[in-house]
Amino acid sequence: MTTRSIVAFPDPRLRVPAHAVTVFDAALAALAADLLDTLHAADGIGITGPHIGVPQRLVVLELPEAPASQVYVNPCIVWSSSETVQHDEGSVSMPGVIERITRAAAVRVRYDDLDGREQVEEAEGLRAVCHQHEIDQLDGIFWIDRLSRLKRERVLARFAKLRRG
Repeated sequence: MTTRSIVAFPDPRLRVPAHAVTVFDAALAALAADLLDTLHAADGIGITGPHIGVPQRLVVLELPEAPASQVYVNPCIVWSSSETVQHDEGSVSMPGVIERITRAAAVRVRYDDLDGREQVEEAEGLRAVCHQHEIDQLDGIFWIDRLSRLKRERVLARFAKLRRG
């Protein structure tokens, strides 16, 4: 399909909660394909509608251990474990910087597929981390918001340095 431009941090569109998808049609499938192409171009593992300036609750994940990419429409976390894990995270909207974030070790996600059928997925490890990260983005929560003030300031300084250099 098409590789789209990625909205770069600190664009305020990354802080706006995305709207629920209500129409499941060829345009939605094309948008999901564009997200996948854009994800490949960015060399990432997860991307959302807001990452390309489309404020819709749409996520595409393509994880190293998975046999194929997966599309999630209107995803929401309906359960998360009390056990936590730490994982390095970053964003296609803030390339070149990562930081360790604590998240729930396992989650249950309810979502619609591209045909509008409700699905439920249990996830742990990297997939659970990605679900939490991308659903945060759909809610207007950028990944650095999960860092302590000191770590956030360090990430912002590193990103500013990368943008200058």
